[in-house]
Amino acid sequence: MSGFGRCLLVAAVLGMAFVSSQAISAPTSIAVMDCVLIDDNASFNDAETNRLQQARLNATSGVLRDQLRASQRYQVADNAPAAALIAQLGASQDLNACPDCARQVGRQLGVAQVARCWVQKVSNLILNINLHVEDVASGATLFQRSVDIRGNTDLSWQRGATALVKLLVDGAATAAPTSGAAP
Repeated sequence: MSGFGRCLLVAAVLGMAFVSSQAISAPTSIAVMDCVLIDDNASFNDAETNRLQQARLNATSGVLRDQLRASQRYQVADNAPAAALIAQLGASQDLNACPDCARQVGRQLGVAQVARCWVQKVSNLILNINLHVEDVASGATLFQRSVDIRGNTDLSWQRGATALVKLLVDGAATAAPTSGAAP
């Protein structure tokens, strides 16, 4: 084989390797449902506590979406096109406790995966943030983890969400829950 032929062969192999690496690294489409709170002491909360907790839930949902996007492993869907379905399903049940509801939202948004997040607050000192990701088509659990956080602060919630994204992106996923059961 001539030097020119070898160069063409090397260029072709490198081109195929580049195309293959692009196909492998294509981001996975995912919908992230808004995080919900399971508060073991909700009856003791005042209006200000409820407002702060809702703000933290919103911020945690945003951190999950933003960091998944930034990882470039995921293409995070905008949930707005499914807002009517989310409202309809949420009017009669807890969406986080209804895996098929999340998959319905995922199907409407045309994504491959859907994530549900919930924060369980045992007290102002002991909380955990949970993330469950499943395949929209099959319902198979792809990832489920829980991270414990200490302190009911904006920073602790953000750190918990960041830790979950890191676990998901780094592939440290397991199909079985690591603590507690999904609500």
